[in-house]
Amino acid sequence: MKTHPDLLCAENSLLVVIDIQTKLSAVMPEAAAASMLTNTGILVDAAGCLNIPVILTEQYPQGLGATDTAIVQKLPGTFQIFDKTGFSCCAAEGFNEAVEISRRKQIILVGQEAHVCVLQTALELIFMGYQVHIVEDALCSRKTEHKFYALQRLQQQGATITNHESVLFEWLKNAAHPEFKRISGWLR
Repeated sequence: MKTHPDLLCAENSLLVVIDIQTKLSAVMPEAAAASMLTNTGILVDAAGCLNIPVILTEQYPQGLGATDTAIVQKLPGTFQIFDKTGFSCCAAEGFNEAVEISRRKQIILVGQEAHVCVLQTALELIFMGYQVHIVEDALCSRKTEHKFYALQRLQQQGATITNHESVLFEWLKNAAHPEFKRISGWLR
């Protein structure tokens, strides 16, 4: 059966977790940061169950610290991590090669900040020919309006704006999927 080309497929997806570092999250609106952390954690758990590769980035970890332990504890054993000082993840040494080697064309982005690192990464990946999905409820910016306008700009440039539940159900495709019960249970 043919499906719409914009629907996610677990076998063609790559999850990129951008700069969810404790010190950076501390300056985000509290509720938005908590939602980002929870929803990203669910996506990382699901990626592990469904054999979806995960790439993690850390912006200047010497100053902003490491990735939040709530995310690190959930990472599958095969994840890759890239330190960066450039705002786009594509500027991190080895990042573009890791994306290419994954042979995945659907890139799912979560993290912070929406209007800086996420936006720049998404635009670069779109330019390189990838299908980019932005998970709006697993995303943060210090100011709500910055996230709002970043999402508008990204959508205008061809990114798909989605939410974590849509991603999960697109990965599963069917309630008969062997992981459906476990993954859907995380949404209660």
